[in-house]
Amino acid sequence: MAGGSDTDFEAVLDAVLVPKPNPVILDYDSDGKGEGRRQLNYSAVSTVAVAIVFLLLAMVFGESLMNAAQEEDFDGNWWDTPLQQRHTMELPMNTSRAQLPVDGIYEALPYTEHFIEVELPASEQDVGFPGPALMHVALWLPNVPEDTKIPVIMTIHPYYDFGGEGMPGVGDDSSPNTVPDGGVGKWVYDTFLPHGYAFAQASTFGTGESTHCQDVKGLGEQVGIQAVTDWLGQQNWSNGNVGLMGKSYAGTTNWEAAQNPSEHLKTIVPISGSIGVQEMFYRNGSSEARAMGYDAAYQAATTDLTSDDMRVCSDDLIGPLNPWSTWGWAEFGGADWSDYWDERRHLPDVLANYKGSVYLVWGLQDWNVDPYHAFPTYQLLRDAGINARAISGQWAHNYPDQPDRHSELSTGYGKEAYPNMSRMDWAVELYGWFNYYLKDLGEAPNPMVQIQTNDGRWHVEDTWPPADVNLLLQDLSSDWTGASGTVNGFGSSVTMTSSTFEEETHISGLPTLHLDVSTLGCNGGQIFATMYDDTANLRLGHATMDIRYRDGGYEAKTAAPASSYTMLMEFNPLDVVLPAGHALRIELTETGEDYLPGPCATNPLGGLSVSGGIIGLPLIDRPLDDNRWFLAPAWWEQQPIPA
Repeated sequence: MAGGSDTDFEAVLDAVLVPKPNPVILDYDSDGKGEGRRQLNYSAVSTVAVAIVFLLLAMVFGESLMNAAQEEDFDGNWWDTPLQQRHTMELPMNTSRAQLPVDGIYEALPYTEHFIEVELPASEQDVGFPGPALMHVALWLPNVPEDTKIPVIMTIHPYYDFGGEGMPGVGDDSSPNTVPDGGVGKWVYDTFLPHGYAFAQASTFGTGESTHCQDVKGLGEQVGIQAVTDWLGQQNWSNGNVGLMGKSYAGTTNWEAAQNPSEHLKTIVPISGSIGVQEMFYRNGSSEARAMGYDAAYQAATTDLTSDDMRVCSDDLIGPLNPWSTWGWAEFGGADWSDYWDERRHLPDVLANYKGSVYLVWGLQDWNVDPYHAFPTYQLLRDAGINARAISGQWAHNYPDQPDRHSELSTGYGKEAYPNMSRMDWAVELYGWFNYYLKDLGEAPNPMVQIQTNDGRWHVEDTWPPADVNLLLQDLSSDWTGASGTVNGFGSSVTMTSSTFEEETHISGLPTLHLDVSTLGCNGGQIFATMYDDTANLRLGHATMDIRYRDGGYEAKTAAPASSYTMLMEFNPLDVVLPAGHALRIELTETGEDYLPGPCATNPLGGLSVSGGIIGLPLIDRPLDDNRWFLAPAWWEQQPIPA
């Protein structure tokens, strides 16, 4: 991969391991990053389609929304503009990323490089080649007046100098961390450094110029990230406040920093960063295909024939084996023979130890790191006394302000919300957030969740799923049709359909699907459930479960042949509107997009017999004049899609 390219290594890995019938693009944001899976490659929405979408939004929602949003003119600081009035701001609209309405006054000084020696616990010491454990950091400071103390924003991940290592037929590495990367790095450098923020890019252990083993998301990596954060907060130019920000793996490192955090860590902005490795690869026991080669692929991609690659850490041997044993023999201890998963379960430590703030960013159509990592995480953070905000639109594994990427979405995977998803006020949002947490300016930001419906409308909630949700329970045997049959790996499936919903129905939360099933001749089985608007034949969302994990979570149980169980399935987060007169449809198959078949899939005696159950739909009522609806800045009214 050429330096500065836009190739996502994990998407490449996924494309190799799991050939797909649909065309894909390789999505690499140059911030590296990737819990990578696929982005569907469809052409940008035509001008006519955009006009139609906007016209419909204006006719159906516009007047009521505008009336709700219009208040007295705001005369405070531009960065404090209330959410409902942001659409009136004069923001730069001719860029591919959100920009601030006012330019900063400081120029960047030349970067400096630093090596930070880290003291590791005994369990994380390597064997095979002696030498200190060093973290490599590139640092840019703004040219502020002498004795001015400033905060720092850091992004950290393994994707600097990453990839082909110059090998024939593979290509060159990505850029080093001394070049602001194209995801978070260049954006922070251009947008926030001129306003008096230092900026740092660091390589995790075993990558770039950092030494030691590459301990993928493990304790060694966590300690290294925490050490760099502490070092940045102690420098003589620093005001002592450090923030982390990044997408995908570079978002996961935010959680790692907050597990046993430095006192200098004041805020993190994890953008689609997984809360744990097992959590990323297994949804109710169903395994993603990429899990099988994940750890080994990282080790291969960071091997560059230097002395560092003569180092061996214990997890280098455990990591490649653990996914296989978990998939095949979880009920017999296959997931618990080592502490590999537990060591990489970040969220519990964050909830117990972190005292800073969290700004969660997630796409509801993200298949790389599914949005169940964000919800109910948001409320768990609040319950732990951590101030949090969240923004969650119908984009995929992207940033909120990438209209060029948002335009590539396909029907049922976010297209219906485009172009209203592109939040060109996101830099304004983060400016106020960073001002408070990193510069101690202004008032504490109120917690909130900004979330978008599948048809493009934005609403703001105190928490999400909303506190006033009404759970509609329906019996699949009496209220739906077709809720019985066999699901197996040889093509047998079940399709069940609801009755018509007489009124418009707003589903907001994590719907539940509790299926009554019986095993056949094999002690296992798996169900992938896809929900559709049956009338429009439009995909809405999905759920998946291996029957060994029938109670949810990460503890497997045996499933005896010819036995009956209830599978407590839960859909990925949904914020969808079902029009009046439409019905729902759920298709049950043995496997689905990006997931491996279950271990019993090829057994002629395998499969599950479905005999009804209960579906729970979390419903909310938001009339058009409800002040929780708001308009996002409409960049498409002024500019074409940025090239």
